[in-house]
Amino acid sequence: MSDTPDITRFDLNAIGADFIANPHPTLHALRAQNPIHHNPDGSVFLTRHADVLEVYRSRAMLSDKTEAFGEKFGQCPLLTHHTTSLIFNDPPYHTVVRKLISGAFTPRKLAAFEPLIARIVNRLLDRVEDLGTLDLIEDFAKILPTEIISLMLGIPESHRSELRGYSIAILGALDPVVPPDRLAAGNRAVTEFGAILRELIAYRRANPEDAGEGEVLDALIFGEHEGRTLTDEELVQNCIFLLNAGHETTTSFVGNAIGTLLDHPGEHRRLLDDPDLITAAIEEFLRYESPLQIGNRLAGEDITLPSGTIPKGTYIHTSIGGANRDPAVFDQPDRVDLGRRPNRQIAFITGIHVCLGATLARAEGRIAIGQFVKRFPKLAQTGPREILPLARFRGYTAFPISVR
Repeated sequence: MSDTPDITRFDLNAIGADFIANPHPTLHALRAQNPIHHNPDGSVFLTRHADVLEVYRSRAMLSDKTEAFGEKFGQCPLLTHHTTSLIFNDPPYHTVVRKLISGAFTPRKLAAFEPLIARIVNRLLDRVEDLGTLDLIEDFAKILPTEIISLMLGIPESHRSELRGYSIAILGALDPVVPPDRLAAGNRAVTEFGAILRELIAYRRANPEDAGEGEVLDALIFGEHEGRTLTDEELVQNCIFLLNAGHETTTSFVGNAIGTLLDHPGEHRRLLDDPDLITAAIEEFLRYESPLQIGNRLAGEDITLPSGTIPKGTYIHTSIGGANRDPAVFDQPDRVDLGRRPNRQIAFITGIHVCLGATLARAEGRIAIGQFVKRFPKLAQTGPREILPLARFRGYTAFPISVR
């Protein structure tokens, strides 16, 4: 009896817990047998690296989801957010907004973040050491990006505990299958976090000199491109976008990396013996368990991919997780190799929508994971991990460990 999954009836819009728990056997089968898989709703699911890369690089592929999200969400806060923020828009609007936001991610600002990240990590590791046994996600992985994004946006301590809940609720509404209670939670999150941000923005407008260390909110408010500034609505929705882009994926990045090391003790020992391997290891962690698993595009015209042609108007799901384990690109793709070179992983996508915060995310990962492993060489899992119940994003909601 074959262990290869039956993909003849696979429907990305009807996936269940088994796929979320371990998508890779299905992705392997799709990539080998049906790399341009047609879902019953007419959309396609791409699993080969070359196809996904071509879609991301093509200017004919559209990210605007106004029509699709209008049908999915109706008139609601989620629709406003996802059709105003950077990620789901195309040029020329995308180009202008990206240039306005990029003022918060200049090389000078990012360089200034490294010592700030190091101080936050060291403080969190002191707390981890005091705890001894802990939940990696709750007590470390989610606090790191919470602290950083809070500093960037000037979010006070009183609201920081709510940020991951907001992020998960808003991002969870992007899954192929979204029940009504998840839609309601997403709308509530946009409304509540939006209200907090409006107060912060109003205060910073009136008090620009009060910006704290690492804060970029003033750059977002006062930054200009050819006389254009972000509107108040654009400010709010793109601050929410920055939370989502930098929070959940970083939490999962750190959790997935530690999980990968515990699942592969030989590679764990390799990193302990050679801490300088951390830079290459970061790329392998991103490849092996990509925090963002699925992206989307709309074919603005017919596009010919290495695996076939997709007609204009087709809604495309890109499997980042599948592309990052494509044997045509990665030797022994299901094997973890912390020194893998070259490593053409596309966890941060590519093309005009390449992640603005990729450099910051790599710095967070390099410092946080590198120092965690170095400081706690006796790291061990003490109970079952709980998987994040989303298809688009891969990570954990609970991960009990001991560091002694």
